[in-house]
Amino acid sequence: MSGWDRAALEALDGADPLAGFREQFQLREGLIYLDGNSLGALPRRTLARLEQTITQEWGEGLITSWLGADWINAPRRVGDKIARLLGAEPGEVVVADSTSVNLFKAITAALSLRPERTVILSETGNFPTDLYMMQGIAAFSGGRVRAEAVAGDMVLDRLGADVAVLLLTQVHYKTGAVRDMAEVTRRAHEAGALVIWDLSHSAGAIPVDLNGAGADFAVGCGYKFLNGGPGAPAYLFAARRHQAKAVPVLSGWMGHADPFAFEDAYRAAEGIERFLCGTPPILGVAALECGIDLIAEADMAALRAKSLQLGRVFMDLMDEHCAGLGFALVSPREDARRGSHVSYAHPEGYGMMQALKERGVIGDFRDPDVLRFGITPLYLRHVDMLEAVLRIREVCETRAWDDPRWAVRAAVT
Repeated sequence: MSGWDRAALEALDGADPLAGFREQFQLREGLIYLDGNSLGALPRRTLARLEQTITQEWGEGLITSWLGADWINAPRRVGDKIARLLGAEPGEVVVADSTSVNLFKAITAALSLRPERTVILSETGNFPTDLYMMQGIAAFSGGRVRAEAVAGDMVLDRLGADVAVLLLTQVHYKTGAVRDMAEVTRRAHEAGALVIWDLSHSAGAIPVDLNGAGADFAVGCGYKFLNGGPGAPAYLFAARRHQAKAVPVLSGWMGHADPFAFEDAYRAAEGIERFLCGTPPILGVAALECGIDLIAEADMAALRAKSLQLGRVFMDLMDEHCAGLGFALVSPREDARRGSHVSYAHPEGYGMMQALKERGVIGDFRDPDVLRFGITPLYLRHVDMLEAVLRIREVCETRAWDDPRWAVRAAVT
C-alpha cells in the first residue's frame, strides 16, 4: 500500500502554499491536465493582456506602439525576466523565433568561436529538432563540420580535440531524466568544447543556474512550463563573455547595431540583441510575458518541492493500483534525477492515452510506447494524482485502448 488515501492527499492540498495559483489558470471543471510539459494551461491574465495589446496598442496606437507601448524592447525586456528563472544576468537572454531557429543560431555561433574544430556532438535519442539542426548545419558546411550522436552514457567520453560543440537537453523530453549541468559543462570545457543546453523542459519547472554552471549558450521554448501559449516565441541565452566574438549567421535587420539606419552592410549589435533576426511577434511575446510573470510570483523552491512530491505520489499510486498491468517506469525514481514529468512504457500506450483523454485525463504519447504525464505544480493538486491513476486502471481493466478509432495514430500524439 502506498499510504496515499484520498484524505491524506486532500490534507496535503489544504496545506499547499501554491494552491492559490490554480485559480489563475483557465481549466475546465473535472479535467486533470497532465500535459503542461507539452503545452501549458492558459493564464487568466493573458486574456486581458492580449485584448489590451490588440484593441488598444495595435487598434488605437497602430505603428506608434513600437515606442509608445515599448514593443521595440519587448524581446530584451521579456528575455531579462526569463534570465531570472535561469540563473542568468540581464542582457544575456533574448526572446526570439522558435527553439529550432535559436538552436541554429547557437550552434553556428559556437562553431564561430571554435573554428579549428569540426564536430557537433550530442546523444542519440535527444529531441529530434536538436539532432536535425546539427545534421542540417553539417550538410550545409559541405563536409567541413560533422554532426555526431552517441549513446547518452558515452557522450562525455567522446569529448576530444575535434569536438567544437556539445549540445544536450538538461531534462530529457521522453524520460524526464535530469543531467548535471555543472558537471557536464566542466567536462566539456576541460576538453575545449563549448556547451549548448536545451532548457525546453527545464525553465519554469526546475531550478536552473546557467552562470553558476559556466554555460556557454542555451535555448528553450515558451509554451511548456512558461505557459506562453501555442507556438509561443522561444528564447536564447548567450553568456556575456561570448557575445562580442560570436558571429551571427542569421544576420537579420533586428540584430543590426542600428536597425533603423537601413545600412546596406551588416554590423552586429554589441550585446544579446545581435541574436535577433526579424520583427518580433508582439502578440506572442505579450502572451509569453504573462506566463513568465505568473511563474515569477511563485517561489521556485516551493514549486520544485511540490513537483517532486506530486511525482512521488503519482509513482506510488501507480505501484499500488496498476501493478501487473503492463507498465514499466522509464523516468528516474530518484528525486534529484527527475524533472517535472513522469513517463511509463506500455505496449498499448497510444490507444490508452486516447482513452484517457475521453475520461478527462490529458497526457501525451511518445513513440514507440511511452506515456508522458506532466507534473505542473501551479495548477495540479495531490488528489488529482489519485483520480488520474484510478482512471488509468479503469482503462486497463476495460481494455478501452481497443477502440478501432485509435488503430491509426493521429498526426499529433
